[in-house]
Amino acid sequence: MLRKINIILMSFLMMTLTGCSEDFLETKPTDAISAGDALASPANMKLILNGLHRYMYAQTGSLPGGSNTFAGEHYFIPMFDVIPGVLIHSAPANGWHQAELRWIAHTVPTDAMNEQLWFQRYHFIASCNSIIKKVADDNLVIDEDMSEILGQAYAYRAWAYLKLVTSFGKGYLIGNPSTDPGVPLLFSTEAPYESQPRSTVQEVYDQIEQDINQSIAYFQNATARPTGDPKHKSQININAAYGIKARMALSKGDWQTAADAAVMARDGFPLMDEADWLSGFNTNNLSEVIWGGNVIQTETTFFRSYFYLVSPTFNGSQNRGNPKLFNKEIYELIPDTDYRKKSVLPLAPNTNSSASNGEGGSFETDPNYDNEADFEAAYDEIIATYGMTDRHNTHPYMHVKFLQKNPGTIDPDDVIYMRSSEMYLIEAEAKAMMNDITGAQDALGMLAGARDSAFDKTAYGTQQALMDQIKFQWYVELYGEGFGYTNHIRWDEGIDHTNSGASEVLYQNGFMQGRPSVNDEWIFKIPQAEIDANPNLTEADQN
Repeated sequence: MLRKINIILMSFLMMTLTGCSEDFLETKPTDAISAGDALASPANMKLILNGLHRYMYAQTGSLPGGSNTFAGEHYFIPMFDVIPGVLIHSAPANGWHQAELRWIAHTVPTDAMNEQLWFQRYHFIASCNSIIKKVADDNLVIDEDMSEILGQAYAYRAWAYLKLVTSFGKGYLIGNPSTDPGVPLLFSTEAPYESQPRSTVQEVYDQIEQDINQSIAYFQNATARPTGDPKHKSQININAAYGIKARMALSKGDWQTAADAAVMARDGFPLMDEADWLSGFNTNNLSEVIWGGNVIQTETTFFRSYFYLVSPTFNGSQNRGNPKLFNKEIYELIPDTDYRKKSVLPLAPNTNSSASNGEGGSFETDPNYDNEADFEAAYDEIIATYGMTDRHNTHPYMHVKFLQKNPGTIDPDDVIYMRSSEMYLIEAEAKAMMNDITGAQDALGMLAGARDSAFDKTAYGTQQALMDQIKFQWYVELYGEGFGYTNHIRWDEGIDHTNSGASEVLYQNGFMQGRPSVNDEWIFKIPQAEIDANPNLTEADQN
C-alpha cells in the first residue's frame, strides 16, 4: 500500500510543543515496542489498540508516510462538513481547509490531504490485521478479555473501510455497487502490503458488514468497557460497534438493519439536557457520547486540533480571523422554542476587515449596525460571554456551539466521534424510507421533542415531509460533527450557497456543485503516491 505502510505498534504518542508559533510542532513516539513483542500477549495487543485510540487524533509525522500537517479526526471531521458547505467559513484567515471548501484538495491526486486520509485509514486496517491474524494463526484462547480485543479490532477495521469506500468510491445508493470500483481490500500484516486491485463497492461493503457483525459477536462475550471516567469512551465498545453498523446500513439503504442497529447503539446513552447541549461539546463526559477521543494534555496537537478548526474561542489565527458560520437560511427555520437556536449569533457584529462578504471592519460596513456604540457594545458582550480574546473577530451567524472548557487558550479538548442523537436520526430516516410513518415520527419526536418544547411530530405525516424535517434536524443537531459529506451523497444533493451566507469570492468552485449522481467530482481522487507504489493499480484506476 501507500509507501509500503509500516506498522509501528506504539503504546502511546507524546505530542510536544517546541515553540510558541503554530508552525513549531512535532510528534515523537516515546514508547515504541517491536512488532513481535506487541503481539506476544493480550496486554500488549491492548497497547496496539491504545495506539490506535491516540492515532485517531494524533499527528503522524513520526510514522513512515505520515505528516504533522494533519492530525487524524481532528482534521477530517470538520473537513467532511467543510466540503459540502455545512461548516461555513467567513474569511480566508490562514488558509486551513480553504483548498477543501474550494473543491481543490479532494479532486487533486497529489494533494497531501488525500494521501493522509488514505494513509490513516489503511494504517488502522494493517494494525487490526496484525491482531486478527495473530489470534487465528496461533489459535489463541478467546476468553472475555480476548473477545474485547477482537471486538475492537474488527470494529476499527470496519470503520476504516467504511470511511475509505464512502470517500474514494461512488455512493452506494447513487451508483452501481456491484461494478463500481471501491478501494483495495488489505489483509497483509507485513511489508510490502500489496493488496488486490480495487474491489467493487459491493465487495468492500460485504467486508465491512462481515467485520462489524464479527465485532458485535465478540463484544457480546467480552469484558465490558469500564464506566465512570470519560477517558474510557476512547475505547470502542458494543454500542459504538452497533453505531458503525447503523452508519454502514444507512449508507447502503439497508433501512431495517440501520434502524435496529441505531436503537442498540444508543442504549444507555440518554440525550443531553439544554445546559449540557449548550456547554460546548468539549468532553466525552456528556451523557450521549458513545465514542470519543480523550485528548490528553501532553498529547494534544494544539494548532492542528479539532477545536482549532471549529471553535470560536480557541486562541489561534484560524479562529480569530475566520469565525465559522451556520447556514443563515436554515437558522431562520429554527423555532424560537428550540434551544439550539442559542448556538448561533445572527447579529454578531462583523468586526473583520478581511471578511469575505465585504461587510466587515466597522459599523459603517456592517448593515446590522448604524452607530459605533452599538457595534462595539455587541462585540464586547460576545467576548465577555464566551471568553474570547480581544483579538478574536465576530461575524453575523457565527456559531457558538463548540466552546473550549478554558476559552481563549490553546488548551486541548476531547473530540466526539459518535453521539446518541445521530442514532435517533438514523432510525427516523430509515423508518421514513421504509414508509413507516408512525415509527419515523416517534424516533424523530424523541430527539426533536427534547430540543424544541413545541415540537409536534404529527405535523410530518408523509414520507416527504418527514424526510425534509429529518434533513433539517441532521443539520441543526450535528452541525460541525462531520456528517455533511455522507448526507449529501446519500440524499444525492448538490451545493448551492446562494443564500447560505457563504461568499462566492471565497468559495469559488465550492460555491455551487451538481448532485453526486451526475457529478463524479464528489469522489475523492486516489493518492498518486498509492498508484505509483501499488503494483495492482494503474492510472486507469484513478477516479
